[in-house]
Amino acid sequence: MTGNSDLDVAYVAKLARINLTEYEAKTFQKQLDDVLKYVEKLGQVDVTGVDAAAHALPVFNVFREDAPRDWFTAEQALSNAPRQANRLFVVPKVVE
Repeated sequence: MTGNSDLDVAYVAKLARINLTEYEAKTFQKQLDDVLKYVEKLGQVDVTGVDAAAHALPVFNVFREDAPRDWFTAEQALSNAPRQANRLFVVPKVVE
Protein backbone atom coordinates (compact mmCIF):
# COMPACT_ATOMS: atom_id res chain seq x y z
CA MET A 1 0.00 0.00 0.00
CA THR A 2 2.98 2.35 0.32
CA GLY A 3 2.98 3.47 -3.29
CA ASN A 4 5.86 5.77 -4.22
CA SER A 5 6.81 7.15 -0.81
CA ASP A 6 8.95 5.52 1.85
CA LEU A 7 6.49 6.73 4.49
CA ASP A 8 3.69 4.27 5.20
CA VAL A 9 0.56 6.03 6.51
CA ALA A 10 -0.85 2.85 8.08
CA TYR A 11 2.41 2.26 9.97
CA VAL A 12 2.55 5.85 11.26
CA ALA A 13 -1.13 5.69 12.26
CA LYS A 14 -0.41 2.52 14.22
CA LEU A 15 2.51 4.23 16.01
CA ALA A 16 0.28 7.19 16.82
CA ARG A 17 -2.46 4.81 17.99
CA ILE A 18 -4.89 6.19 15.41
CA ASN A 19 -7.35 3.64 14.11
CA LEU A 20 -7.73 4.09 10.36
CA THR A 21 -9.91 2.01 8.12
CA GLU A 22 -8.29 0.46 5.08
CA TYR A 23 -10.07 3.02 2.90
CA GLU A 24 -8.78 5.95 5.02
CA ALA A 25 -5.23 4.60 4.97
CA LYS A 26 -5.29 4.24 1.18
CA THR A 27 -6.79 7.71 0.76
CA PHE A 28 -4.24 9.36 3.04
CA GLN A 29 -1.39 7.42 1.42
CA LYS A 30 -2.41 8.70 -2.03
CA GLN A 31 -2.66 12.26 -0.70
CA LEU A 32 0.76 11.98 0.93
CA ASP A 33 2.27 10.59 -2.27
CA ASP A 34 0.77 13.50 -4.24
CA VAL A 35 2.23 16.04 -1.80
CA LEU A 36 5.66 14.41 -1.90
CA LYS A 37 5.63 14.35 -5.72
CA TYR A 38 4.84 18.06 -5.73
CA VAL A 39 7.65 18.81 -3.26
CA GLU A 40 10.02 16.80 -5.45
CA LYS A 41 8.86 18.83 -8.46
CA LEU A 42 9.56 22.07 -6.55
CA GLY A 43 13.05 20.81 -5.76
CA GLN A 44 13.82 20.60 -9.49
CA VAL A 45 13.14 24.31 -10.09
CA ASP A 46 16.24 26.32 -11.02
CA VAL A 47 16.58 29.11 -8.45
CA THR A 48 20.07 30.30 -9.29
CA GLY A 49 20.23 34.06 -9.07
CA VAL A 50 17.12 34.28 -6.87
CA ASP A 51 17.68 35.86 -3.47
CA ALA A 52 16.47 33.86 -0.49
CA ALA A 53 13.48 35.38 1.24
CA ALA A 54 12.05 34.46 4.62
CA HIS A 55 8.84 36.46 4.05
CA ALA A 56 6.73 37.17 1.00
CA LEU A 57 5.96 40.69 2.25
CA PRO A 58 8.38 43.25 3.68
CA VAL A 59 8.75 42.98 7.44
CA PHE A 60 9.38 45.97 9.66
CA ASN A 61 9.33 46.62 13.37
CA VAL A 62 6.00 48.09 14.48
CA PHE A 63 6.86 48.22 18.17
CA ARG A 64 7.84 51.32 20.09
CA GLU A 65 11.39 51.87 21.24
CA ASP A 66 12.08 49.98 24.45
CA ALA A 67 12.99 52.66 26.95
CA PRO A 68 13.00 52.52 30.76
CA ARG A 69 10.26 54.45 32.55
CA ASP A 70 8.68 54.78 35.96
CA TRP A 71 6.46 51.89 36.94
CA PHE A 72 4.75 50.45 40.01
CA THR A 73 6.83 49.69 43.03
CA ALA A 74 6.36 46.27 44.63
CA GLU A 75 4.36 47.87 47.44
CA GLN A 76 2.04 49.64 45.00
CA ALA A 77 1.44 46.46 43.02
CA LEU A 78 0.72 44.44 46.16
CA SER A 79 -1.50 47.12 47.72
CA ASN A 80 -4.55 45.88 45.78
CA ALA A 81 -3.84 42.13 46.09
CA PRO A 82 -6.50 40.12 47.94
CA ARG A 83 -3.77 37.90 49.49
CA GLN A 84 -0.05 38.41 49.83
CA ALA A 85 2.87 36.99 51.78
CA ASN A 86 6.57 37.89 51.85
CA ARG A 87 6.06 40.62 49.24
CA LEU A 88 4.52 38.09 46.82
CA PHE A 89 1.03 37.50 45.45
CA VAL A 90 -0.73 34.44 46.93
CA VAL A 91 -2.93 32.69 44.37
CA PRO A 92 -4.99 29.50 44.46
CA LYS A 93 -3.28 26.26 43.44
CA VAL A 94 -4.24 25.36 39.86
CA VAL A 95 -2.23 22.15 39.40
CA GLU A 96 -3.35 18.95 41.05
